[in-house]
Amino acid sequence: MKAEIITIGDEILIGQITDTNSKWMAERLNEIGIEVHQITSVHDDKVHILNALREAEKESSLILITGGLGPTKDDITKNTLCEYFDDELIVHPEIVEHIKELFAKIKYKFTDKDIDQAMLPSKSRVLKNFYGTASGMWFEKGDKIIVSMPGVPNEMKGLMSDYVIPEVRDRFHLPFIIHRTVHTYGLGESRVAQRLESWEDNLPPFIKLAYLPSYGKVRLRLSARGDDREALEHGLAVETAKLKELIPDILVGFDNEEILEVVLNKLFTESKSTLSMAESCTGGSIASRITAIPGASVFLKGGLVAYSEEVKKNVLGVSEKAIREHTVVSKEVALEMALKCREKFKTDYAIATTGNAGPGKDKTDKSVGVVFIAVAGPGGQTVEEFYFGKPRGKVIERASVKALEMVRREFLKNQENSLFD
Repeated sequence: MKAEIITIGDEILIGQITDTNSKWMAERLNEIGIEVHQITSVHDDKVHILNALREAEKESSLILITGGLGPTKDDITKNTLCEYFDDELIVHPEIVEHIKELFAKIKYKFTDKDIDQAMLPSKSRVLKNFYGTASGMWFEKGDKIIVSMPGVPNEMKGLMSDYVIPEVRDRFHLPFIIHRTVHTYGLGESRVAQRLESWEDNLPPFIKLAYLPSYGKVRLRLSARGDDREALEHGLAVETAKLKELIPDILVGFDNEEILEVVLNKLFTESKSTLSMAESCTGGSIASRITAIPGASVFLKGGLVAYSEEVKKNVLGVSEKAIREHTVVSKEVALEMALKCREKFKTDYAIATTGNAGPGKDKTDKSVGVVFIAVAGPGGQTVEEFYFGKPRGKVIERASVKALEMVRREFLKNQENSLFD
């Protein structure tokens, strides 16, 4: 069964709001085995909406619409649906009473104008909205189901959870769709693909692989689809095991629960190790990523945004000599930053970053995009030079991810070495 999601609203198309509804709906549909064929956003325009509906009917059996159901003049969805289904609006007394009850709870006066919200297409099955005044509408046209819901996220989610998902799941025989996501760091998409070429070519037909690259990391999503859930889970387990043997050096974790920040949280917490950071070009991005995961206070002692040369020297303690001879963007300064940070915060590990994020070169001779990252730990220290290109946001993002990757690598190396001490 294929579905299409249509979101209505100029505010989406001009970038005023982000369409989070489609993402949530697609995830819920995928969970019950429905493939989302297309997601379309359209203006608050009758012709645009009608064309989108006609096109959606050609490919999809389930069409879900959100938006355009409010009490204002620009909310035209109901009237447009009446034209599409050759229908008319009628007052639904049970919805009038429902709206009155909602208003009474918040001590809001009901007026004749509010009856408009209870005027709905006569051919639709009305879906009572317990979270607002705009009702959902369920239409059936041959073997097609079209459901219109308000664009307010909590109202749409309520109607999807109360009506749409349960009924569609009960009425149709749907396949299982199971995903497994593998997180890799430190190798680009094309290089990862080269390693996996033979394995990928021999995947069973019910499993598909997708590459999801972003700055500094590549997610590998394995998707299994079929009628036998147990067989799908077994197939995913077998292929995941093969995958782990091919990329042990870059594999960090699985699914949403094992992103790099979460893995570091577990490693440091379980080993009772501590961490600090001195950030220059990343401006606190590394600390922000780590503290976004609950429980970071157990191992993260603190950090310093040593952005200026003065702070590097006077607060962190980097030597004047290192800066004068090598500039602030150098291996020598990055290494001193890490060592001084570890000493100042009295932690087992410390991260340091310094570089040119752009757009200008400041007082150094290094190109925009050059970053030095250092990690100091109980087993020694390491420092590396990187070129992350442009623009500024990309440099900060890639440097932050690489710093986390480096501290994980240094931690694991020290743990391995301690076994032989």
